[in-house]
Amino acid sequence: MNRKLLAAATAVVAGALALGGCTPTPTTSGTTAAPAVKTGGEVNVAWNQAFESYNNATQDQNATANANITYMANDSIGYYDKDLKVIQNPSFGKYEKLSDNPLKVKVTLADTATWSDGTPVTAADMILQWVALSGNRNTYEPTLDDNGLAPANAGTQVYFNAASIGYKLITDMPEVGDNGKSATFTYSKPYVDWEISAMTPVGVPAHITAKKALSLTDNTAAAQAVIDAVKNKDAEKLGKIANFWNTGYKFMNMPTDKDIVVGSGPFTITDAKEKQYITLSKNPNYKGSHKANLDKITVRFIADAQASVQALQNGEVLVTQPQATADILKQVTALKDVTVQTAAGGTYEHVDMAQNNGGPFDPKAYGGDANKAKLVRQAFLTSIPRQKIIDNLIKPLNPNATIRNSFTTVPSSPAYAAIAGANGMEAAYGGGDSAKAKTILASAGLATPPTVRFLYASTNTRRQQEFQLIKEAAEAAGFKVEDKSAEKWGSLLPDTTKYDAALFGWQSTSLAVGESDANYRTKGQNNYYGYSNPAVDKLFDELLGTTESAKQTEILGKIEKLLVDDAFGTTIFQFPEITTSSNKLKNVSATPLSPNFFWNAWEWQLA
Repeated sequence: MNRKLLAAATAVVAGALALGGCTPTPTTSGTTAAPAVKTGGEVNVAWNQAFESYNNATQDQNATANANITYMANDSIGYYDKDLKVIQNPSFGKYEKLSDNPLKVKVTLADTATWSDGTPVTAADMILQWVALSGNRNTYEPTLDDNGLAPANAGTQVYFNAASIGYKLITDMPEVGDNGKSATFTYSKPYVDWEISAMTPVGVPAHITAKKALSLTDNTAAAQAVIDAVKNKDAEKLGKIANFWNTGYKFMNMPTDKDIVVGSGPFTITDAKEKQYITLSKNPNYKGSHKANLDKITVRFIADAQASVQALQNGEVLVTQPQATADILKQVTALKDVTVQTAAGGTYEHVDMAQNNGGPFDPKAYGGDANKAKLVRQAFLTSIPRQKIIDNLIKPLNPNATIRNSFTTVPSSPAYAAIAGANGMEAAYGGGDSAKAKTILASAGLATPPTVRFLYASTNTRRQQEFQLIKEAAEAAGFKVEDKSAEKWGSLLPDTTKYDAALFGWQSTSLAVGESDANYRTKGQNNYYGYSNPAVDKLFDELLGTTESAKQTEILGKIEKLLVDDAFGTTIFQFPEITTSSNKLKNVSATPLSPNFFWNAWEWQLA
């Protein structure tokens, strides 16, 4: 499964094993008796990053800010509640494992699964999801542009700008059945996370995608056109479908073509203004069990944490989850008639480095000398003042905060100690040591100090502070560090010609065992940096077929040891998280997974 990039105030995506111990602790201030609740009404809530695309499955739009909105506008068969339990939604569909060898999974859509324009959700929608995320009809791999976009497919070229390891294991077209209401997926090998894929088998609507891509008018014919194009391997039509799937759902202002916002969920998008807000209204054609209580939810985009708290205090928004700092916690706990939920979130901070751009961490910069490039990476990583970052920026909020020493597993997981003990990250990088880093850099024998272009979110105050600490420590070790921060840093990640190192966070979308696969596998969707180690790929292959937890832990320890030995990057800390909601709005709770506090938006009620 994909992970989500979260920008601005809280930041971006997370771990692989169980996210235990993340249940928020609520505190309530200034309240008396619980007020009665009512149906209907309109509310405003705050989020720290602007919406950009209705198709968050593409590589360049794999962001939490997009996923929050698409989640509310679309249904699924299964989803996570605040306690990270999977809840089934039979009003959208069901899934069942038919066999283990080969692994066969049948997904059947319910008769009540309906798009907001009245069109039934069918197997065509699942076929579109499969062909897009599997890449099994792609005919080439293009060079992405500055925004992480592929050039338009031309002629018989086909490229869907996405990838999912689970869908890639389904090499044959799924079998359509039950009068177009089911699809049976046959995996080429065992896959431990098959249920995660089955929970959300549908993305953007097939009939809308085909109508726009192929200039069709009839919804039923358009949906069938997707099935036919995939079945017949019609590259000309698939290329056009891929073009629209890749880019056709991108908007920040409300599109004039309302087909672009057709969804299957309890809400539909009815208004949007670039970088200011997006509004979702109750879907009048929704037939599922998640019927919305509220008439309208407007998500206001407020990057500044102080401004979002002020908006809450003024009653301009009823929920906010600003970047957690000691000052913010103090401010929200002092407010009256609010509920404050604190938790260790599902997001962790880390630094990655590009090995494919001819820069200081790429062997090409040294005539192909891989060892020299690795020494430069090791020196830079050793200089990063992980302990100072935590002492200065995180401990004032959480006195018990510690360095996170795992690429794949949250510190609260039972497997964390074993994995962190096996990977060698603490021994390699510790809390940061500029003197040691300077010695390592000197051993590389460079003629001039290497220049590192450093990418991070320019609108994020904590990232600005982290950058200054990293820059100071790295320059003491002999590097020159350039500030390449950007507001739309997330869209720049696929284009490593723009930077050499990036500071951001990953937030989990699920509890999938193999969720980190996309980050470290050769050409994985989230592996932007050209990193490739066949031994890592082989271990992930083994992990994806392993169901025994002790063996999973052992494999992850081996993977992480290779990542540390290769000087891929480093992790820093697990995010503290603060969700504050007005007591005027009921049934609000936080979960460490994307979609955050939006997970049950249909249950929200005004007092």
